[in-house]
Amino acid sequence: MTTLDPSQLSFDLSIAVVAAIICAVLIRLLKPWLQRYALARPNARSSHVVPTPQGAGIAVIAATLLVAGVAAMLLHIGAQRTLFASTIFIALVGIADDIKPIPVLPRLLLQSAAVGAVIFAMPTELRVAPILPLIVERGVMLVAGLWFVNLVNFMDGLDLMTAAEVVPVAGALVLLGWLGDLLVTPTIMAASLGGAMLGFAPFNRPVAKVFLGDVGSLPIGLLLGWCLLQLALTGHVAAALLLPLYYLMDATLTLLRRMAGGEPFWAAHRSHFYQRATDNGYSVMQVVSEVFVLNLMLAALAIASVRLNTALSDVLCLAAGAAAVVVVLSRFARRSPI
Repeated sequence: MTTLDPSQLSFDLSIAVVAAIICAVLIRLLKPWLQRYALARPNARSSHVVPTPQGAGIAVIAATLLVAGVAAMLLHIGAQRTLFASTIFIALVGIADDIKPIPVLPRLLLQSAAVGAVIFAMPTELRVAPILPLIVERGVMLVAGLWFVNLVNFMDGLDLMTAAEVVPVAGALVLLGWLGDLLVTPTIMAASLGGAMLGFAPFNRPVAKVFLGDVGSLPIGLLLGWCLLQLALTGHVAAALLLPLYYLMDATLTLLRRMAGGEPFWAAHRSHFYQRATDNGYSVMQVVSEVFVLNLMLAALAIASVRLNTALSDVLCLAAGAAAVVVVLSRFARRSPI
């Protein structure tokens, strides 16, 4: 049985607090500049009706990388240089796209370069599905990583939505690290990212004073996806799927529905279940509150699947998680009873 070290959890919580403070300070410093140069104007996808400054993701990512890097130095563990470099690169792609939209194909190629650098820099002995040839497995990881980066971007269309997703997922990863089921480096990254999102949340609560922008949502997707991949590489694939299951199901089902309907699925839209919920009479806080509670439930199921560590428990936890997500998606697709 693993001996739990209270000092380790205290260190992780300290990381989160420091990241939150740094992020909040940076947003306050950046906000006048964002107000002048980085206004997000309402479009076909938007839930806001007035121009709002975007680009607070600069503060989130800066705080995350700074705190995670310093924590790694203090613990004398190697920094993930490729991950850090790829995160900065995809953030720059996001800045460029925020300023002037990049065409779909070049944008995907640039994102693929960032995701691919992280995937193909991994040691060859790290495998999720060793039954597959290495190049096939890495190719599947690349496609999955690219989809995850984009779905985080797609789902960042409502005040507090990304915080309601990232904070419970990051919190669960930190707890798994404390329990000895996740390595130190992804645990530190999760604590830093979760803390930075807590620092961002007060500025993004309805009605939001500032948005993440692609400069935030894209690298958040990369960092969160990397943390989940590290969990899967330890053999806990079910938990790695459970934690982001709401985002995965909402975005994937929406994409498939739009493709089946012959719609231009790459274009801006308001077809996600969480967007349909606001059109169906749910308030923004109702939507994000339900998503947050759902994510807490998914986090509990993910931790249970890891601790029980049997094939049966994985199947049961995944089934329970999928059923819970379906209930929420079904509610969002119907008119609010209130």
